[in-house]
Amino acid sequence: MNTPIPASFRTLDLNLLRVFDEVMAERSLTRAARNLSLTQPAVSNALRRLRDALDDELVRRQGHGIEPTPRALALWPSVREALRQLQAAIVPRLFVPGQASSTFVLAMADATAAELMGGLARRLESEAPGVSLRVVPLTTRDPRRLLSDGAADMALGYFPAVLTDLTARAQAGEAVTFEHQRLYAGEYVCVMRKDHPLADQPLTIQHYCNARHLLVSFSGRPYGFVDEALASIGQQRRIVITVNQFFTAGQVVVNSDLLTVLPRHFVPTTGMADQLALRELPFDVPPVHVEALWHRRLHHDSAHQWLRGQLLQVAQQAFMPESTP
Repeated sequence: MNTPIPASFRTLDLNLLRVFDEVMAERSLTRAARNLSLTQPAVSNALRRLRDALDDELVRRQGHGIEPTPRALALWPSVREALRQLQAAIVPRLFVPGQASSTFVLAMADATAAELMGGLARRLESEAPGVSLRVVPLTTRDPRRLLSDGAADMALGYFPAVLTDLTARAQAGEAVTFEHQRLYAGEYVCVMRKDHPLADQPLTIQHYCNARHLLVSFSGRPYGFVDEALASIGQQRRIVITVNQFFTAGQVVVNSDLLTVLPRHFVPTTGMADQLALRELPFDVPPVHVEALWHRRLHHDSAHQWLRGQLLQVAQQAFMPESTP
């Protein structure tokens, strides 16, 4: 038996949803009006009509912007996904880099950005000068909610638990709504200030565990993959500070007796390399693979495909030395 369609939906002008989506994306009536080539009063009127249809305020003014209501936040991902699917079905777009004016939002840590953004910026300048990138901080090891909500087009980082879960779901025959691609393998090293007491002697497991440590933790949780590796051999270290950026970790270590663990490739970009001593970790750690992760709804989008290809080429150039002729 078919469920009756409510009268409020039968008479709903679907153009109002386009306005709603743009307002939610920009959090500004002025910018939404500009993007839609409408006047601000026209956008305000569309929001009023949608408020009446949905019996919800949807957005409230806050300072120089707007604040969505809980109903608007819950509704937006479904509206955005429906609009994207409808547009893809009616007007399939072929992405032409030299003519595009797209904006991509990427979530990544500062160490990943330091390695990839320079090469990516050069490619944009030469191939797609109208394309813009926005990099937002990666604050979790599981960015799936961020990608589902449309807050980012792609997340770049180390996501072992996510990949394990996706593999398990696929093997169980469940629908998997995320895709991923390996970009490069990061090598992590122990880092300390050059005149640290441990800098002029071999770094043993005992010296390492007896030292005081700083951890880069996006979530603030004082436990990471290094601690998992130590626990597997019956060892542990004392973490006295956690920060959420690799660059901050370098600054703290330069001015203290703390040890930290940083990606080897990141150290030269800090501007502090001459003040830091690098040592191999005195125990085995699993490979740290940096992945690009995205929602499946964007998998066949030609603009997203182009961006993924550019990222992969930049990563390959940075981490795979050219073969000798």
